[in-house]
Amino acid sequence: MTDPAFVADPSMELRDVAVWFGQKVALSQVSCSIGPGVTGLLGPNGSGKSTLVNCICGTLHNETGSVRFEGRTLDGLPANQRTHLGLARSFQLPRPFMSLSLADNLRVPLIYARRRGLLVVSPEELDQRSIELLRMVGLDGKARRLPRDLTQVEMRKLELVRAMAAEPKLLIADEVMAGLSHSEIEDILALLLQLNSQGISIILIEHIMRAVMSFSQRIAVLVSGRKIADGKPDEVVRNPSVVGAYLGQ
Repeated sequence: MTDPAFVADPSMELRDVAVWFGQKVALSQVSCSIGPGVTGLLGPNGSGKSTLVNCICGTLHNETGSVRFEGRTLDGLPANQRTHLGLARSFQLPRPFMSLSLADNLRVPLIYARRRGLLVVSPEELDQRSIELLRMVGLDGKARRLPRDLTQVEMRKLELVRAMAAEPKLLIADEVMAGLSHSEIEDILALLLQLNSQGISIILIEHIMRAVMSFSQRIAVLVSGRKIADGKPDEVVRNPSVVGAYLGQ
C-alpha cells in the first residue's frame, strides 16, 4: 500500500523533519511530499505550521530529518540559495518596502531572480515585467503609488506578486486570505488558481476551511508539532483526529 504521505513525482519531500526549542518539541518526525498541484497545510495556532515553513525556506534549520526539492537535499542551505533554486513565500503580514513604489517593490526581486540565471536585464525589461506582474493582480494603475495607498486586499495581492517576481517553482502562500471579505477571498483564490495553472506548485496555509477544501488537491494537518492527517480533502475532513483537533472531543 502506498504511503499517503508521499505522491508520485513530488517537487518537494520532507522526511522525519524534527525541530525543538530547548525542551519544547516544535516538530516531531513530520513527513510529507508536495506534488505539482496545491497542498493545503492546516492546523490550530501553535501547531507547528510556521516552523515547518521556516524549515522549508531555510530561515530555520531542522535538527533531524531532511528537506529535498526537485531531488536535491536542502539541509544546511541558507534561505537565499533556496530562493535561487525556485522557492518563494508570501508572509501573513505583508512586508513591502514602504518607501518604494509598487513597481520598485517588484524590481528588487526581479533583479535578484534574473541574476540567478546570470541574465543581463535592461531597465526597460525590468519596467515591462514589473508592470506585467502588477497587471496580473489589477494594480498596474497604481504602479507609481506607495504601499501605504493600498487597501488590505491590494496589499495582500502585492505581497503575492512580490513572491511571484522571484519566479518560483514552489510558492508558499501563508494566510493570504486572513481578514478578507468573501469577494476578496474569491479574488485571491482566482489568482492562486491562475498561478497554479502556470505550473507553480503551491502550499496553502490557511484557517479558512472553505478555501482550503475547494482549492487543494491534498491536505496535511499538524497538531502540536505532529502530522495527524494527510490525504484528499474529503478524507481528511472526516478524520476523527482532525475533527477532534478543530471541534474538541
